[in-house]
Order: sequence, then C-alpha cells, then structure tokens
Amino acid sequence: MQHQQIYLAVLAAAVIGPLALFRSTFAASPLPTPTLYTGPLPSATPPKDMAVLAVMTGVNHRVAAYGYRGGSLFERRDFSIAATLVKHPQGNLLIDSGSGHDFPEQFRTMPLMFRAVTFYSLWQPAADLLRAAHYDPNSLRAILVTHSHWDHEGGLPDFPAVPVWVTPQEDEFIRKGGNWQFVFRGIRYEEYGFEGGPYLGFPSNHDVFGDGSIVVVPAPGHTPGSVISFVTPA
Repeated sequence: MQHQQIYLAVLAAAVIGPLALFRSTFAASPLPTPTLYTGPLPSATPPKDMAVLAVMTGVNHRVAAYGYRGGSLFERRDFSIAATLVKHPQGNLLIDSGSGHDFPEQFRTMPLMFRAVTFYSLWQPAADLLRAAHYDPNSLRAILVTHSHWDHEGGLPDFPAVPVWVTPQEDEFIRKGGNWQFVFRGIRYEEYGFEGGPYLGFPSNHDVFGDGSIVVVPAPGHTPGSVISFVTPA
C-alpha cells in the first residue's frame, strides 16, 4: 500500500506539475497602456492604380491563448493562414505567403508536441490562387515576410524565382532555425533596414517605394525580426 501511495504521488507530481507550469505561462498579464500618439499623420501619395487583395489559403485552429497575452486556453479561435497581394506600379509585393503545395509534408517536420496541439484547414495554395486570377506569381518583385513562423512562410517554396525580404534580425533567426519554422532550402533572402525616422509611434521605418504606400516598422518580440506593414492604398 505504501509503495502504491508513493507511485500515485509521483504520478500526480509528474502530471499536475507540468500542467500547472503550462497554465501559469498563459496567466493574464496585460501589456502597459501605450502613450497616445498625438503627432501628425504620415504623408502618403499612393498611385491611383494601386490595389490590395487578400489571398486566403487556410485557417489555423487554435485557442485564444495562442493569439494574445492573457487569452483563455479554453476559448477556440481561428487565425487566417493568408497572404496579401499589393499591386503597385513600381513592383507587386506579396506580404507573407500563406500555405503552399508541400504544406502537409512541411508540417510533419515540426516537433511532435507542437503537432499534437495544432490543427489547421487548408484551402488553396497562394500560388494557385494567383494563377486562377490570371496573375503570374513569378512576376512579383518580392515577398515581404512579417515573420518566419510556419503559418506565414509555408508558401515560399512555390515562388522559387522571387526574393524574400527580411530584416537582418529575422534573417539570423531563420539561419539559426528558430521556433515554429519550416526549414527551406534555395530561398533567396534579401535583407533591408529601417532608414526612415519615427512613424506612428514606432522608432523607425522602411518606406518600400518612397511614396508612403507601403511602410514597414520594426516590431520585435513574436520573433526577433518581426515587422508590421502599413499599407495605404489610393
């Protein structure tokens, strides 16, 4: 009986301890309230024939805790696996890449524990959706990746001729094999920096075309080189 009690105690500690630790990592911890931005709005002169199109490739079925700090582990949420096509006279960009043809095979390379708690639905790869709209994927000037997690980069191998723009910090994160990444070969990553000054409260910016239509700002945290893209159409 004593051995049985010891066994049950050890088993309880082995199960309850990790669960308690896991739950504590998702405790509500709101970010501090940011200072209200009161400066002028940035100037922008987007061309009249600029267009922005959503490219929906699937859904990532997760819980609220996956999406924001303090979110519940028991509240189901769906997150888009998508890309955004920005058509601009100086060159068309794809922001993120959605899912690709090899997405299921890529997903099987992820750690077992990650796959056990991750569920998704695939619709059509981004490259196929572009072709169905009579758009040549190889005519893109670049793919601008907001960050290199699996649900944002899965379609990259379907665009072998297109350079992928990343920050130096994200490029290093990719080369070191950061968390929640697919590992690709043959992707042509090109680095860019933030040569512009403050933008809407962010410390610096990169104005892609110099007209304020696509402005990228640093937002590290989710990954070391995460960015936010502000798109101002005509």
